[in-house]
Amino acid sequence: MLTGSDRENQEVSMLALRLLQSALVFIDTLLVQSIPKDPGWADKLTDADRRALSPLFWSHANLYGSIEIDMDAHLDLGLAA
Repeated sequence: MLTGSDRENQEVSMLALRLLQSALVFIDTLLVQSIPKDPGWADKLTDADRRALSPLFWSHANLYGSIEIDMDAHLDLGLAA
């Protein structure tokens, strides 16, 4: 459900949702890219497995419901600050 009583507020809500979706795909891309780099997985993945890796999966996303964010937990993406 989009929040806001006028068209401008609804448009901002929709744009925020698009931004959230894009950020989710970006994080998923980083996680999927880390799988072939892991020595434990490198020898186990077949060519079919590698072709099946995609950041465009949504089973873990709840875009239209409540989202609980734990600001004390962070993903280890291997990015040095």
